[in-house]
Amino acid sequence: MKKLLLVLLVIALASFLLVGCFGVPDGTEGEGEGEGEVGICPTVAVSETLAIGTKNYLKAGKHTITVTFAVPTEPVSVYIGEDIKANPVGVPDDAKEVVMYTTDKKVYTGVYTFKGVCAEDYIYVVTCATCAPCKTAFVVDGAGPKSEITITSKACVVCPEVGFCDLIFKTPTQCDVCCGDGCSGFASYTIDLYTVLPFDVCCDISCATVYKTVTGTTCPVDKTIRVASPTTASSTSKKYYAVTTLLDILGNRTRYYATLTLDSSDCVLVAQEYEGKVAGLVSACSDFGTPKGAPGAAITIGACLP
Repeated sequence: MKKLLLVLLVIALASFLLVGCFGVPDGTEGEGEGEGEVGICPTVAVSETLAIGTKNYLKAGKHTITVTFAVPTEPVSVYIGEDIKANPVGVPDDAKEVVMYTTDKKVYTGVYTFKGVCAEDYIYVVTCATCAPCKTAFVVDGAGPKSEITITSKACVVCPEVGFCDLIFKTPTQCDVCCGDGCSGFASYTIDLYTVLPFDVCCDISCATVYKTVTGTTCPVDKTIRVASPTTASSTSKKYYAVTTLLDILGNRTRYYATLTLDSSDCVLVAQEYEGKVAGLVSACSDFGTPKGAPGAAITIGACLP
């Protein structure tokens, strides 16, 4: 008799566990309808996601998360792997809950600010219909590409007219893995030359007219820009402001800054790198007021990949 009661008790406890895990039908579905749907994970989409290979990449910043269920579902909780404690079973304690909104209990949306340099993580969706949270993997890339770039000069040997110098921008050959992006991938570089200080209070290069521009889409950097020497009548200045911009596939940006001064018609160069700074909360830029390193006839700007 005692053994029979013990068996009945075990069966009762098991039935409670199953109800807690899978929920109780609410009577809204007809017989045979919806069978097999309970416990199915929703689709999860994040705005501006870029699929590269087998992984989904996000640029660091604000993105809209959309969670779509096949049938009305509540309650629904969405977590990202950051900074909170005492989460449901199966959700890491460092995951942060996202505030989600819905009008039909099928489609939920919320906005979240993703952070990280090249951080892999999950979006966790928790409902009463699943024992374990549904997970969607993503990679956040919050850093731009890097490259060392050596700047030198030489007199133009074969030119249609005299009085021009060649400024040479090149990734050093001794740096094996210098130019590129260690996460989502390299996209392009642009080297802009100005004859006047390019930045104003807006902290953007659109505040000045570009004198010369060269672009590239692959590493390493290897470009020559022909400029007027100080003795040429058409020259507006012997001092040039160089802004080198590197972009990765997601649009993360890295900038390097230098002034390039040609002191004679022999194209003797005195170059100086400058620090970037944050002007307000707009973007990183330089006012060409804080030198970085020592000036020289050949300097190397930027930095190699770690």
